[in-house]
Amino acid sequence: MFESDGTGGLGGGSADGSGGAFQVGADMLRGRAMPSLFEALDKQSEGTVAVDRDARVIWINAKYARMLGIPDPAEAIGREVEEIIPNSQMRQVVTSGQPILLDLMLFGTQRLVVSRFPLTDDSGTIIGAVGFVLYDSLHRLKPLLAELSRLEAELAATKRRLDERRQPRYTLQSYVGDSPASLEVKRKARLAARTDAPILLLGETGTGKELIAQAIHGLSARTGRPFVGVNVAAIPDTLLEAEFFGAVPGAYTGLDRRGREGRFKTADGGTLFLDEIGDMPMGLQAKLLRALQEQEIEPLGSDRPVKVDVRVIAATNVDLERRIQDGRFRSDLYYRLNVLPIRLPSLSELGSGLEAIAESILQEIAARTGLPGRGLTHEAVEALSRHPWPGNVRELRNVLERACLLTDNLRLTVEDLAEALPGVRHATGAPPARPVSEQSIHTIEPSTALPGQPAGTPLDYAAAYDGFERDLLGRALAASGGRAEAAARLLGISRAAFYKKMARLGLRAR
Repeated sequence: MFESDGTGGLGGGSADGSGGAFQVGADMLRGRAMPSLFEALDKQSEGTVAVDRDARVIWINAKYARMLGIPDPAEAIGREVEEIIPNSQMRQVVTSGQPILLDLMLFGTQRLVVSRFPLTDDSGTIIGAVGFVLYDSLHRLKPLLAELSRLEAELAATKRRLDERRQPRYTLQSYVGDSPASLEVKRKARLAARTDAPILLLGETGTGKELIAQAIHGLSARTGRPFVGVNVAAIPDTLLEAEFFGAVPGAYTGLDRRGREGRFKTADGGTLFLDEIGDMPMGLQAKLLRALQEQEIEPLGSDRPVKVDVRVIAATNVDLERRIQDGRFRSDLYYRLNVLPIRLPSLSELGSGLEAIAESILQEIAARTGLPGRGLTHEAVEALSRHPWPGNVRELRNVLERACLLTDNLRLTVEDLAEALPGVRHATGAPPARPVSEQSIHTIEPSTALPGQPAGTPLDYAAAYDGFERDLLGRALAASGGRAEAAARLLGISRAAFYKKMARLGLRAR
C-alpha cells in the first residue's frame, strides 16, 4: 500500500529515503500493472491462448475454445498450437522473438484480428508466447478500414493521373497536312521510331515539335512506358541539375528528406523529351553528354552512378551551330544529339496545306468547347495563307479560337478573322463585307434556290451553304470522272480537305 506523506505526494519513510520509497512504489505498480493488463486484454478480447517455447498450448480461455469448437479448454492443453488453430503464427513469434501486431488470421470463413507477443523470463530468454483475438469480425474496424480504403483509392487515382500525364496524347495522325514537307516529317518520324538513337527536332516555335516527339514515342518499342517532357528554359539554372538527375536526401537545404527522383529516373524505360535544349547551361551539358553515352546518371550529392534506360529526343528553335561558334553549346553534345535531325516546316512553308490544318483546328475547338462546328470561306483561306504566322500553328489556333468566340457565323469570313487578327484585312486588301438584312438570311431568292427547293423556301445559312457546296463538289466529281483527287485539284483545295467535305456532305467518289 502507498502512504500519503501529507503533501499530496507518495512516500514511505524519511526525506532521506524518499528515492528508495518511490522505487519500491514503482516496482509494486509495475508488478500489479502486468497481470492487470493481461486480465484486461483477456476480458476484452474474443479469445486468448498461450504456448510454451515448443509452441504447445499451455492455456486457452473458454471463449476461444468455444470459438474453435472445443467444449472443454483442458482438451487443448499440451497439444501443438497448429492442431487446434491451423493458421496460427504463434510458433513464428516464439522462434523470432518478435511480436506480430494487428494481423488478420483466416479461420474458416472468418477473418480474425489478432495480436501475438513473445514471453520472456527474467534473463530475457524466450519461454513462450501469448496471443489475443481482438475482434472476431472486421466490423469494429470499419472506421480504420474505411480510412485505409480511402487513402488507397486516392493513391491509386493519383498514380493513374500521373501515368496518364506521362503517356503521349498525340499520334502521327495528329500532325495534319499532306504537303511534301509534312509528308517528309512523317516519313522521318517513322524511321526514327525504329531505333533508340537520339533525335534532334529543329523548327520555329509552334511547329509541333512535342507532337512529333510524342508520335515517335508512340510508334516505338517504348510505347506504354513513360513519356516525360521538360522545357529546359522554364527551369531556373540552380534547380536544373536536381530536376534532371535527382538528388539524395540532404543534398541541399530545403530538399525533402526522401530526396528527389529526377526526370531521367522518372522516364526510365521510356522517352525523355528536352525542349529548348539550346538554353541548357554549359555545366549541365557535360552531365547530359555522359548520361547519353553511358546511360547512367549521378544524383546531386551522391558519388554512386545510377543506371537508366532512356531514349532522349531534344528540340530547339535556335541555331545550335551558331551557339557552338559563340561558345554557348558543346560541339560534342550537338553531334551526340544530332544523330537523326528532323526539321519541321513553318506554317508559311506549307502553302495549301494550311487549309487542312485550319479545318482540323476548328474541329478540335468545337469538340473541346462545345461551340458549333465552323468552316472557312475561300477568301478567308486565302487571307490566312498570306499571313506570315510568326507563331505558327500555336498562333493560328489562337486566332481561330478567338474568331469562333467573336462571331456566330458558321463559315468564318475575312471580316471575322480581322476581328481576331487585325493585320489580315490590311494584308489582303479584302473589301468590307456588305451588310446583310435579316430577310436575306432567312429567304432564298428564286435565282439562288437550291436544286429541288421551291423558290422562297425559308432556310438558314448553314443549310444553304451545305447545299451549294454539295452541288459544287458533285459537279467537280462529275467533271473529273468521279476521282476525288482530280476533283480537289480542280477546286484548288487539298485532297484531305476535299475528303472531309465529302464525308460531311454524304458524297462518295467512284
